Amino acid sequence: GIALFLFGMKLMGDGLKKVAGSKLEPILYRLSDTPLKGAILGTGVTAVIQSSSATSVMAVGFVNSKMMTLKQATSIIIGSILGTSITGWVIALGYLESTAELSGLLSASTLTGIVAVAGIILYMFLKDQKYRKIGLILMGFAVLMFGMSTMSESVSNLGENASFRMLLSSLSNPFIGILIGILSSAVLQSASAAVGIIQALSVTGTIGLASSVPLLMGIAVGAAVPVLISSIGASREGLRTAFVYPIAAFLGVVVSALLYYVPQLFFSYSFAVKAADPFSIALMNTVLRLVMMIVTLPLSGTIEKVLTKLFPEKAEEKAEKGPVLEDRFIRHPALAIEQSRNAVKQMAEDALQSIRSAFSLIGEYSEEESDRVKRLEDLGDRYEDALGTYLLKITGQELTAAENKQVSSFLLTLSDFERLSDHALNIAESAAELKEKGIRFSEEGMREFKILSAAVNDIASLSVTAYLEGDVEKAYRVEPLEERIDELTDELKSNHVERLQKGTCTIHQGFVFNDILSNAERISDHCSNLAVALIELNEGEFDTHKYLDRLKVKRTDEFERYYREYRSKYKV
Repeated sequence: GIALFLFGMKLMGDGLKKVAGSKLEPILYRLSDTPLKGAILGTGVTAVIQSSSATSVMAVGFVNSKMMTLKQATSIIIGSILGTSITGWVIALGYLESTAELSGLLSASTLTGIVAVAGIILYMFLKDQKYRKIGLILMGFAVLMFGMSTMSESVSNLGENASFRMLLSSLSNPFIGILIGILSSAVLQSASAAVGIIQALSVTGTIGLASSVPLLMGIAVGAAVPVLISSIGASREGLRTAFVYPIAAFLGVVVSALLYYVPQLFFSYSFAVKAADPFSIALMNTVLRLVMMIVTLPLSGTIEKVLTKLFPEKAEEKAEKGPVLEDRFIRHPALAIEQSRNAVKQMAEDALQSIRSAFSLIGEYSEEESDRVKRLEDLGDRYEDALGTYLLKITGQELTAAENKQVSSFLLTLSDFERLSDHALNIAESAAELKEKGIRFSEEGMREFKILSAAVNDIASLSVTAYLEGDVEKAYRVEPLEERIDELTDELKSNHVERLQKGTCTIHQGFVFNDILSNAERISDHCSNLAVALIELNEGEFDTHKYLDRLKVKRTDEFERYYREYRSKYKV
């Protein structure tokens, strides 16, 4: 019975995550800007996926990958403590037949049979994945209910067992009851499963409401174990987040225990002597967790400060290490893609900054800026390696058409972002050579270089902004500017040869000058690739050469207008 119950719960939970997860999970970190919002979202998402541990583990992953702050995660985890109580009410449905007026149509056996048949039909005979996932949920629910029924039948005679009665009498000691609750949920790795077993035992009529209170308190604390296990190997921020759950649960239980047991020293509760049943346990579990949330939510800021002091950031952890991409998100493609998008955005911004810094070194060399370009280039290499591996893992999951296109776009453009920082480093090295050999460009050469520098900075900013914002209109402006930069580099080479013949420039200047021109041209080529990738993603076509050939053979009025604008703006 326990085996079927746990399997059914997992099956139902997995189905719920597949149906609702892709929509709910990104909402978690987008709409949790205030503690109250975070708590409500944590409660809602946990109620749907029926696992506070799963919600908390996701929050650890968000913070570990820098998609969410510790402050946001704290309120979400506190909300998940309440959200998981919904499972107790689902389990309680299995005991409806004990109510005479509902014992017919809504009895557990009838409900389980109907749900099981519906689930089998949806899962086995329909091809639409959405309906198959719903079928999985229904079959999981049916297995869960059958497991509960089996458990209940097997323990129904325990009420007459003297040893069992003696065991229950020991639960009148709150400390023993809390300890047993902690151990049960820690071993089962699920607070919902532990509560479900207590609900099954309550049908014997020997568990009093007073005995079930400390058990439920202990279960709330023991549920922190899976979250702590998930933090193994996490960053400092991830560790802090994982410890939110045990601290919040412990504080909530301590305050709840004081509120419940201190008044009992002066008067007794009339309801405490009554026998518990599955519905009363579900109610008490919800009330307990509501009190815990109300108590701990105002303390979320204090919890955050305590954890920051408990896990101080070390100096070496502040260094740039590249993207933190959570493998635990791979099973949730919407989250994994969102995380990849954030990493690609950071990579793009770094590449843009490296280009600006590199060009600024010509004429005004700075060791600090040169080191910055080197650091960003190294970071770009690590981003490309990590993201490429991560995106390939995502492709092994079941993706929608839109998700497939997005992943393909990222894979297509990673090398372009990485090459941008490579060419920026080449320009920085040329600047270092100029500084080392004491070479200076002629006044005319420097004037021309500044025009080219402005054009390259313009195309880099335009293409990166267009790509990150998904702005197709800006993307259409890139290719005309790229063509103008190609012309500029040819003009500047010709002008340099003329100055060389006149003796106003030297051959040593020429080597460095040509290297810079070549790298500038390569930068504009990669910017063109980024813009084309965005246009193709918008048009649903991935054939860069075909698009560029079509564009250059049939130059549109729009292309010509932009080209004339840039020819006038960047004129030597």
